[in-house]
Amino acid sequence: MEGSSNILAGALLTIMTRTVFIAREPLAQVQTNKCGPHYFVRNGCGGPLGLSSNIKVYIYDLPSSYNTDWLVDSRCSSHLFAAEVAIHQNLLRSPVRTLDPDEADFFFMPVYVSCNFTSRSGFPTLFHASDILQAAVGLVSRNMPFWDRHQGRDHVFVATHDFGACFHAMEDLAVTMGIPQFLRNSIILQTFGEKNKHPCQNVDHIQIPPYVVPAKKLPDPRSQRRKILAFFRGKMEIHPKNVSGHMYSRGVRTTIWRRFSHDRRFFIKRKRSDNYKAEMLRSVFCLCPLGWAPWSPRIVESVIQGCIPVIIADNIQLPYSHVIDWRKISVTVAERDVHKLDRILSRVAATNVSMIQANLWRDEVRQALVYNQPLVRGDATWQVLDLLSKRKNKVAEAGSRIKVA
Repeated sequence: MEGSSNILAGALLTIMTRTVFIAREPLAQVQTNKCGPHYFVRNGCGGPLGLSSNIKVYIYDLPSSYNTDWLVDSRCSSHLFAAEVAIHQNLLRSPVRTLDPDEADFFFMPVYVSCNFTSRSGFPTLFHASDILQAAVGLVSRNMPFWDRHQGRDHVFVATHDFGACFHAMEDLAVTMGIPQFLRNSIILQTFGEKNKHPCQNVDHIQIPPYVVPAKKLPDPRSQRRKILAFFRGKMEIHPKNVSGHMYSRGVRTTIWRRFSHDRRFFIKRKRSDNYKAEMLRSVFCLCPLGWAPWSPRIVESVIQGCIPVIIADNIQLPYSHVIDWRKISVTVAERDVHKLDRILSRVAATNVSMIQANLWRDEVRQALVYNQPLVRGDATWQVLDLLSKRKNKVAEAGSRIKVA
């Protein structure tokens, strides 16, 4: 914890000492073709990376205490919140990156707020998140004109936590805290999403998948016989209320454990294992119940391993629904029906499981949820850039209205 405290203190104090931004890394070299450097050929010459429209992204060169200093802890770049690291590193090597802020359509703020791990639980603590982000905004707004130009509307932040930019793991406290005022004009890349209105997504946002360490190659979903009907390995609370009185998983995981842990058709374990991915690869259905938040990395892990995700989280919004038809690759079970899981899954297995697997096992579906390094067309980072490219005109128009006013 001492090392984390030093990094955090350094980030917050840097605003008093750092005044100049200099881009450190040159653009990565990308093979050229007849369309010019960094261009894909698609019905003639498309934009960089084949996005819906051309965009340029400027990455603020913040002091390393805001980002890369945290990488001394290997968990920073590999845990479920690590999309903030992967996206930053991919953008540094991306052909959409510009070193000239005057030509940028968007400005990326590379601040790692999920790497301050507690020694007690091993999970990141978020108490500092709002302060360090506000310090970064203060730093860039004092030294460059671009934040004030559009009041932050063309600035992009990553908030990969339980409830997005409401920086708390408990929903009631997250809602009470709300999204910090200084972030409410900006674009938030967040893993949290609900179909209903929610205070923690009351901001311009793009819902992204949680981070899963990418394999060198997507596993072949047909490589093994799937002998396990339903699989879950992870936290299962026998007594679902924690010491503060909050109900973990709204009792869903407790019900699963009590009703199905001794059912031979279900493979349910309460601790992680090195065989975790192999077990998924041998399973037909992978249970993805809510935890503290509705989303879970299990959803992405299941898709990658070709195991049909069983979504048990009422009103959850799933990432990249513009390119992934989740209805065709997953099974949704209402929280109130979790006690009927055996009957529901047996019915699906006897009727349309082959069709669901055929849709799920398409490489482009699984690729869309993976943060490859460097990015690959169609993958998770690419989807972010493509969605930003579709917002380019909207953001520019909003900026123009501010200038007129």
